[in-house]
Amino acid sequence: MKQLTTWTLAEEFALTRIGDSWRAQIDRTWRGWSGPHGGVIAALFIEVARRAATDRLPVRATDLRFLDRPTEGALTFRATESTVGRSTAVLDVRADQDGSPVAAASVTLGRTVATSIDDYAGRPAPEVPGPEACAKFVMPPEIVPVGIHFDIRPAAGPLPLSGADERMMCAWITLLPELPTDAAALAILADALAPAIFPTLRAPVAVPTVAQSMYLHGEPIGHQPVLVQATNASTGGGWSVDDISIWNQDGRLLASARQTRRVLG
Repeated sequence: MKQLTTWTLAEEFALTRIGDSWRAQIDRTWRGWSGPHGGVIAALFIEVARRAATDRLPVRATDLRFLDRPTEGALTFRATESTVGRSTAVLDVRADQDGSPVAAASVTLGRTVATSIDDYAGRPAPEVPGPEACAKFVMPPEIVPVGIHFDIRPAAGPLPLSGADERMMCAWITLLPELPTDAAALAILADALAPAIFPTLRAPVAVPTVAQSMYLHGEPIGHQPVLVQATNASTGGGWSVDDISIWNQDGRLLASARQTRRVLG
């Protein structure tokens, strides 16, 4: 793993513009349970959308769909921008690998403006011990290589593969090395925990992500670690839906995410 003085997502994944497209490289250290980490792919969609947009507006939402199973290696991204009124831009981005589409996303950017409506910061963080009081949990790199890129300190709920009754995990998480805590980093952090059904299991099963979305609650503020809570909303018929929330250390809600997964075990 690279230790860069000023580490950025573009540097880590060699994100480069080539004509009207962008190219990124995902190496094996960013592999999850069954392929490249989904949060990384979502983060690259966000970064490409930001670079392709006419104006540098804050990211408000992203909606990602996998069209095929990506593998480690090069991905090529192409973006098309649509403007909505004077404050919103939508970037439709597609990712190809070896000439075939593997994922597509819609990224919404929006200007920050004052209104007459009172601000509401969203649901406050749950009461949990601080990160310094929580022991580190290490995912076996031979099973989940991407684990080397996260410092995960469980703060509430059961651990994965513990045969528990509760379908929830909550942990303080830091990227290693730390990225600026922007929308792209939050996309990676939102996918850092195992699927939320894993605490109920004793052995892992394949639960690949089919679709994932993320919604920003204002422009991200604060530093890592952030508090990430993943809860299984429902599982049945070979499908599973997880809800994820991310708060900063001041208890401010930064992002909400949702993942739809296939259950193949």
